Amino acid sequence: MQAKFIKALGLATLVASTFTISSVYAADKIIKIDGSSTVYPITEAVAEEFQKETKIKVTVGESGTGGGFKKFCRGETDISDASRPILKKEIDACKEAGIQYIELPIAYDGLTVVVNIKNDWVKSLTVDELKKVWSSGSSVKTWNQINPAYPNKPLALFGPGTASGTFDYFTEAINGKAKSSRSDYTPSEDDNVLVQGVSSNVGGMGYFGLAYYEENKDKLRAIPIVAKAGAAAVGPSAETVKNGTYQPLSRPLFIYVNATAAAFKPEVKAFVNFYLKNAPKLVTEVKYVALPDVDYVAVGDHFKALKAGTGFNGTSEVGIKIVDILSRVK
Repeated sequence: MQAKFIKALGLATLVASTFTISSVYAADKIIKIDGSSTVYPITEAVAEEFQKETKIKVTVGESGTGGGFKKFCRGETDISDASRPILKKEIDACKEAGIQYIELPIAYDGLTVVVNIKNDWVKSLTVDELKKVWSSGSSVKTWNQINPAYPNKPLALFGPGTASGTFDYFTEAINGKAKSSRSDYTPSEDDNVLVQGVSSNVGGMGYFGLAYYEENKDKLRAIPIVAKAGAAAVGPSAETVKNGTYQPLSRPLFIYVNATAAAFKPEVKAFVNFYLKNAPKLVTEVKYVALPDVDYVAVGDHFKALKAGTGFNGTSEVGIKIVDILSRVK
């Protein structure tokens, strides 16, 4: 309803692909953002540059994708960072509260399976082996239970908590169903805690975004993944994520913008346009994977048109193209 109301007033033109910072943005304006710890470094980098240029305050939290959507659908934030698409229960919560949103892909990430740097026995892992380890009810406790060729060493697992979009995407891609996972692992919404856990345990295994691995590659080893029988093992990198060969753990990252804020708060409009304009540079600087330029143009046009809604059906999807996501929103 909000989107129709906005368009009926002709306010879609408020959201331009370029903008000029002017005196209308008072120093006491605050843009509130929360959500994914994976997307946090990107949004924080954008917020820092935006604040330097405009003097508009931007607060960025990292309560996890699920935690961020709870705040967003209560109207507590203007923008929600998300490492997976909005879920059906979140769609319903926003609808009940009268919150319309604009779904904007802003980067790619490759979920990275990592082991301790001293682990010299694992060269690659198949999706089936990962499912054997991480599926609900798994009883795998030692490395040789994954593969008899591996040593009889205890397996220590570290991963995102259940409120994390990374958890949702990984379980969907590997176990076949979002949130379906063994529970006897060490969870944390803070990826740095996961890094510390794996790096301090020779039998450790964990998963998180590519950027956190890149920051800690001196103490961790990324494991190439075999997507299906007969396929080659492919490791995570900016190149393999962008060209789609790192499967099934490549994914888009998002920001969700409150549609009313986009139309009626000039500072929010300005921030999102600044985000999309500077994303290619800043995404790369924080070691994520920028979208192709043509995709950023399409995302910018999508925002300019105030196309509220989601290109998903309330679940995550693996391997979907940006243009397909945007085209689904009518």
